Amino acid sequence: MKNYDTLSEAMNSLKADGYTYDFNICSGHIECNSLKLKLHPEDFEVDKMYRFEGMSSTDDNSVLYAISSKKGIKGLLVDAYGVYAENISEAMRKKLR
Repeated sequence: MKNYDTLSEAMNSLKADGYTYDFNICSGHIECNSLKLKLHPEDFEVDKMYRFEGMSSTDDNSVLYAISSKKGIKGLLVDAYGVYAENISEAMRKKLR
């Protein structure tokens, strides 16, 4: 798996690889607002994951997931990690490990 120095570099590269949609995390699913689509843990796979740590502040810690659905929709999910991570269900937590 390729290493990236910045979140934006990783996002640009993955978008060029076909991960074109933006996903948002919810308690028990992820969603793509542009497609009005909700994906539960059994509906998608995490293909790649990258962690980024901010140099100046722990508030800048984030994780990038490259996700593909069983129906072939590919996109990106960006979330904080550590104490700032979203409050999600146990099924989502296991899926995003």
